[in-house]
Amino acid sequence: MTRRTPLAKAIATGRVLHDPKRFANRKEPESTGPLGPPPAWLKEPAADAWESFADELPWLNRSHRCIVGIASTARAELAAGCADTRMLNLLRQCLGQLGATPADSSKVTLPGEESPEDPSDKYFA
Repeated sequence: MTRRTPLAKAIATGRVLHDPKRFANRKEPESTGPLGPPPAWLKEPAADAWESFADELPWLNRSHRCIVGIASTARAELAAGCADTRMLNLLRQCLGQLGATPADSSKVTLPGEESPEDPSDKYFA
């Protein structure tokens, strides 16, 4: 089975520039809004972890709510000192999927994060 690179990741990593034909007609669903507040079913420590994720990972949106809930629960267990090896591995996997590891975060580009305009660009256009 062929794995497709999500369009957002391709844009953030510059893959779209490398293979423009591959991504020319790619359509992906749009987000239905921001991440929002933690769900009511999360206990207070996990809700605090949710808020931390919302602050630390500003690219998260409404479609990430389920995995952020899982990661928040795992992070709350880690903070309480009762996370076992399986829970730590689950947290690591969630962080990787959310782009929250050092290797993954280098691939994320936020809107408005472009470098400042070079004054010499007007001469080399």
